[in-house]
Amino acid sequence: MLKSLVEAFKVPELRNKILFTLAILALYRLGSFIPVPGIPFASFAQAYEQAGGAAMTMIDVFSGGALSHFSVFALGIMPYITASIIMQLMQGVVPAVGRWAKEGEPGRKKITQTTRWLTLALGLLNAVGYLLLFQSARYGVVFSDQVPYALTSILIVFTLVAGTAFIMWMGELITQRGIGNGMSLIIFTSIVSRVPSAIFSSGTSQDDAGMGLAITLLILVVVAICIPAIIFMERAQRRIPVSYAKRVQGRKMMGGQSTYIPLKVNAAGVIPIIFASCLIYFPAQIAALFNVDWLEVFANAISSGWLNWIMTFGLIIFFAYFYTSMVFNPEELSDNLRKQGGFIPGIRPGSATVTYIKNVIRHVTLPGAMFIGAVAVVPSILFVFTNNQLIQTFGGTSILIMIGVALDTMSKIESQLKMYNYDGFFK
Repeated sequence: MLKSLVEAFKVPELRNKILFTLAILALYRLGSFIPVPGIPFASFAQAYEQAGGAAMTMIDVFSGGALSHFSVFALGIMPYITASIIMQLMQGVVPAVGRWAKEGEPGRKKITQTTRWLTLALGLLNAVGYLLLFQSARYGVVFSDQVPYALTSILIVFTLVAGTAFIMWMGELITQRGIGNGMSLIIFTSIVSRVPSAIFSSGTSQDDAGMGLAITLLILVVVAICIPAIIFMERAQRRIPVSYAKRVQGRKMMGGQSTYIPLKVNAAGVIPIIFASCLIYFPAQIAALFNVDWLEVFANAISSGWLNWIMTFGLIIFFAYFYTSMVFNPEELSDNLRKQGGFIPGIRPGSATVTYIKNVIRHVTLPGAMFIGAVAVVPSILFVFTNNQLIQTFGGTSILIMIGVALDTMSKIESQLKMYNYDGFFK
């Protein structure tokens, strides 16, 4: 691992991409501590600590603590992720959006542009919602009367929306000029930034310092044991054998080789977890917008407890199948095999091949989805019995996202290392 990192920095192009990515992520973390103008920070911090519920806690985790500081990046990446979910779902519902997805690069540009505008619209709604929520009786934040109320409100909303647009821009910059998926790396950075404080809180939460330290070490050991199992599941594949018939092309004999189609057990990666988390905590954002008591009660109910466990598990399985169906097109795959003279041994080309591939994808996706669903839910159940903040912050969802993003980024670095005849990370 260390040798591969050293080799990565020996390649000027790759070194520049890594340093560029780290610089953008550092800028993102810096923005998480820059306060929004017009907010009375002392009274806000006290009110947030006293009134914050389970839903707000999890939203704060995904914002990297920016919400609890009410910084310029307080909205985090959630508006963009929510907009992406909406656009993904619209591809199967709205014919025009579905056609964009099939048009190649021009269609992807249309989807990207629509996602950007939708992100800004959702950011505006969230900004207004947080402004109203924090001035409600629950938080009771009062602005200074030295500046007109309307001007202060406009300044706060504009700053929050601008922060969301800036995060979106930074994520796209990383994707285009850096290493890995920018949005995923921003979420990764937000979660990792909360781990040190969670470890400290876990170690000092018990009256007995020795007991607190022992519980914290036990949690970290369990996490260390689970990481190899998660990596194994992330890289597990079901390989469908493919053979190519021999044919004569000019004076050369072509074909006759055997290969395989690799189908990952968890083809969707961390997408199902991110999408499921965003949907579950979306009611909390709506509750903040409208400041309705029953909606806030509902948001807190689905943010923790048995209802949260069932919804998280079910949504992860749903999005695993949904995203896998978008990544793999059995009809197109079967047609490409036929055109190239390939076939699956024992399976007739055409509709039989399509049916076979669909069955394999369906059977492979289920255990992978159930595994990541269980890893995401079990720590939440343990948190109810232990009330340990480390389990809540460094729980299954966070671990899966961190490992998934780390593996994806390492794969991107490895592919570029091999272009320069270096060994990669994975042996």
